[in-house]
Amino acid sequence: MSVMDPSQLILIERFLDLARLRQSLLVSNIANVDTPGYRTQDIDFHGELARALGQESGAPVLPIHAPGARLNVAAGWNNVSVDREGLLLAEAAIEISSGHTSP
Repeated sequence: MSVMDPSQLILIERFLDLARLRQSLLVSNIANVDTPGYRTQDIDFHGELARALGQESGAPVLPIHAPGARLNVAAGWNNVSVDREGLLLAEAAIEISSGHTSP
């Protein structure tokens, strides 16, 4: 007899997949801090998780351009703020370790 329902395992797997994708995007943002014109990317983690809970997880998760810092992207700058991305990474790590997913 299984301790967990298979549907619960699917949701846990989806949660971890979304968390991994988000962390990967945030780390990529930091890696591009010196790339001219780079636009930060993120996912709507809570929206995607809610969609997964509603069993609508068939559609692929596409990264979105995140607001980032207010820098002049048109002049060759990018919108990466290492402080902001580090904060988002820390928040994501806390959510993962605590299982807390509300905004």
